[in-house]
Amino acid sequence: MQINYEELIKKNNLPSVGSRIVVAMSGGVDSSVTAALLHNAGYEVIGVTMKLYESKAKKNPKSCCAGIDISDARNVCKNLGIKHHIIDYESRFKESVIDDFVDSYMNGMTPIPCIKCNQTVKFLDLIEFTKLIGCEVLATGHYVKRVENGEDINLYQADDDLKDQSYFLFATTQEQLKFLRFPLGYFSKNYIRKLAENFGLVNADKPDSQDICFVPDGNYRDFIKNRLSESFKKGDIESFDGHIIGQHSGIVDYTIGQRRGIGVGGIKGKKDNGPMYVVDIDKKKNKIIVGPKSKLMKYLIYLKDLNFFSNNSLQNEFEALIKIRSGKRLISAKIEVDNKDKKTGVVQLSEPEFGVAPGQACVFYDNFKKMIGGGWITSSKLE
Repeated sequence: MQINYEELIKKNNLPSVGSRIVVAMSGGVDSSVTAALLHNAGYEVIGVTMKLYESKAKKNPKSCCAGIDISDARNVCKNLGIKHHIIDYESRFKESVIDDFVDSYMNGMTPIPCIKCNQTVKFLDLIEFTKLIGCEVLATGHYVKRVENGEDINLYQADDDLKDQSYFLFATTQEQLKFLRFPLGYFSKNYIRKLAENFGLVNADKPDSQDICFVPDGNYRDFIKNRLSESFKKGDIESFDGHIIGQHSGIVDYTIGQRRGIGVGGIKGKKDNGPMYVVDIDKKKNKIIVGPKSKLMKYLIYLKDLNFFSNNSLQNEFEALIKIRSGKRLISAKIEVDNKDKKTGVVQLSEPEFGVAPGQACVFYDNFKKMIGGGWITSSKLE
């Protein structure tokens, strides 16, 4: 397979050939191909793997940054003939990502640990390590495009719509983007798999990692329960019109929009006696509110901790396409930014969205797939 390395270097605004570049290597195929591409392009690549948590699962192909993944990253670096470092960030990861994950669920929110990890360990601590060893560039295997435009560095959705990871990078700052590079943004996942085979990488067929890397079996409820000394507080399950119809064993077992496993059926005597969904979680009163899907419909979304990619002042009101999940669905919306702090705002959707959950991210794009910014969802309402 022929790779145009000159084009790769130009599109990603990489430094001169021969420079030292740190590559964050999770042990997966994407970061491994990133290291191989840059090595073959003529750079002195230094692979760095973060040890983030102790996994009890000895061999789980859908994890990352655990034992088997560190071994895979080490073997890839050995085969490529590049240096490899392992950095123990377990305590930092626990403090910034895992503890936040647990606290969020305990407070009735639905967290996104991947974004928190990017915000903290990956793009703070790992950039500091990059500087410490005298490198000016940290490359990762994210599927997103980085484009320099005058004073601003912008992020665009990846060419592969199905693998685009821009949503998870909305909180990245301009200062961080000066160091970061994302060489895979112009490739499809299928092509990266073929490149991995062509490069002879040991993990060419390794499955993609799951979203919550530190919960290898996917059971986040048991994960949270095992990390808490106190038991969950039982409470009421209430219908949307105020009737108690059941009991729950802890609000951590529920998320906004959940349909299965609620423990109640339809509401007797109601015309709409179809499936029930979790429509609200009241942390203060320790209760779960359920109702038909129509009760999940929202037009207004409230945000905090807004981050924008442009150094130029945005208008307090602007139109954009937004995502509230990492999938492909984009919705037209009007965003109003608070005039005083510029860190809070409200999104008015052009069409209703269902299952908007506090703790999730809302990300803004223009019509040309450029990311404008985003923020964390605090609440939502119908109108």
